[in-house]
Parts: sequence; structure tokens; C-alpha cells
Amino acid sequence: MKTEVTEIADKIYRLSTFVPAVGPTGFTFNQFLIDADEPLLFHYGQRSLFPLVSEAVKSVIPLARLRWTTCSHVEADESGALNQWLAAAPNATPAHGRVGCNIWLTDMADRRPRALKNDETVDLGGKTVRWLDTPHVPHNWDAGLIYEETTGTLFSSDLFTQFGACPATTASDIVEPAIATGKAVPFMPATPQAAPTLRRLAALAPRTIALMHGPAFEGDGAAALNALADYYATKTS
Repeated sequence: MKTEVTEIADKIYRLSTFVPAVGPTGFTFNQFLIDADEPLLFHYGQRSLFPLVSEAVKSVIPLARLRWTTCSHVEADESGALNQWLAAAPNATPAHGRVGCNIWLTDMADRRPRALKNDETVDLGGKTVRWLDTPHVPHNWDAGLIYEETTGTLFSSDLFTQFGACPATTASDIVEPAIATGKAVPFMPATPQAAPTLRRLAALAPRTIALMHGPAFEGDGAAALNALADYYATKTS
């Protein structure tokens, strides 16, 4: 295995590791680096992938420059390598929403985290990220996403998950593959919060959606998110 590095928006890098043994046709595990005055890593990834992904990050910036780390929710591929990153990046502060800090991150992290309010922004210097509380979207009470405002990039975690190898970026439909995956592996609960949360994300009108499991989508992000919201609305009506 190897980790591929692709710039998907200005100074935003997709760190993609394809694992052929997962699922029927393999699975991509993507992490993302925002290179700014205070760089940020989104998704810690599994502990087993840390050597590959950390080398990929070092091809862009020294690990000592990493200032922020965060993820959507507690799960092996989201947060497994949390403390490996904190050990390798001594200047990085872990951050998460208040719920996540309260129920797991403060206890699990080897460094005190920063708790972020819903809609709170963090100025990275040249880039600005907004924390968005999205409980149970894609799953878990602590779930949240980030939106990079200068490039219009939404980091969507497990939303739009698809199986198989894929290109680094795409302008093709990401909704039908996501629905097919959700039917095969029902990982996202169809709660009454699902459709309204997806429509709240659609209102951001992202130009890029950085999928954790699939290609980075370039195009009408609002349309894609509203279409996914329409699907989940039918499941809760």
C-alpha cells in the first residue's frame, strides 16, 4: 500500500490510502492537510496507517509545523492514530466540538484539546475553518464537520462513502454511489436530524466536497447535499 498526495484545492491536500482487502472491491481512506500559517490535519486515521500517512504529510510540510488536528467523530479510521500524531507533531493542538471533548477527546488525548462551539471559526492564517456540529450525521453523537471558507471546501467525513478504487477528484455523480453504499452497509442513521443537517450543509454551497471514502467532488456541492437530503427525508417520513 501507499498514500497518494493530491492538491484538491489551493493548499488543501488529499492523503489517500487504498486498502484492497476492505469491502467487496477495496476502500479508500482519505485524510486531509490544510497548509496555512497554522496547518491543520483532518482525520487522524488508523494507527496502522500512521507511518504511511505521516510520510505523506512530511512531503508537504515538516510535522513540527502542524498546528491543529481534528476529526469528525470517534472511530478507528477517524481517531485511531490520535496520540501518534500528537507525539510526532509537538506543536499541534487537538480540537473538536464540545460534545466530543466532553465524552472522549479530553480523556483520550495526551494533550489538552480545544473545544469548539458550533459555527466557531479558527483563523489558520491564509485559511479559515468553521466547525459545524452535525450530531449523528454521518453518525455518532459527537459528529462534526469542518468547512474551509476561502476555498469553499467541505470536509464531509463518511458522507458520500463509496467502495472501490477511484480517481483523486471527480465531477461525476457522487449521490447514487453513496445511496448504494448506504443500502449495502447502513452506516448512517436515518434520524429526523439527517435531512435538515444535510440541507444546512448545502446552504454553504461548497465548491469542493472532500470525501473520506471516495474522490474529492468538484462541482455543485449544494445540489449533491440536497439530493442526499431528499433521500434521507424519504427514509424518515
